[in-house]
Amino acid sequence: METAQQPILLTYSAYKTLEEASETRFEFEAGQVYAMAGGTLNHNTLVGNIQAALRPPLRSQSCRVFTENVKVEVAKNQAYRYPDVVVACHPFDLRGDNQLVRQPRLLVEVLSKSTEKADRGVKWQRYRKIPSLIYYLLVDQYKVTVELFSRIEETDEWISSIYELPGDVIVLPRLNVELSLRAMYEDIELMPEEVDE
Repeated sequence: METAQQPILLTYSAYKTLEEASETRFEFEAGQVYAMAGGTLNHNTLVGNIQAALRPPLRSQSCRVFTENVKVEVAKNQAYRYPDVVVACHPFDLRGDNQLVRQPRLLVEVLSKSTEKADRGVKWQRYRKIPSLIYYLLVDQYKVTVELFSRIEETDEWISSIYELPGDVIVLPRLNVELSLRAMYEDIELMPEEVDE
């Protein structure tokens, strides 16, 4: 009788060594590592559009917008992720020699069939415990749909809102930002989910 193979768990130190020695980005969750795969053109365009929409209003607030290659410390020595878009405002996070963000204000994940379960599941369970986080956006790349999770001020409770019309505008009052779905989905050729590879 064959026995099931147990995954090999890495220490945080071994994970750091692995990332430093590789050109591949890896996410880390409770000892397990996950190689980051490439995305579709729609995924890349959505990330760029969101970054472009966020950058001007956040610049005056001394906040910065980062994409995909910036690691976020979700739980110290336990969980590290590469969200599609990260907004950081804390001076420590904005130092030029920094390699990760510890106090994100906004995280964005562009959904695909291979990531949606984790983005809605284990990532969201971890993200919502980050004390500095006030907004989490899930952006669908197959249809015009954005789900916003907003932290109720000074609590650990969250409310969600869904935006599905091209004319909808997402208001993020605690960042003094408005995002139009029309701008977010500019140049996007919506494709049925089954076509995604």
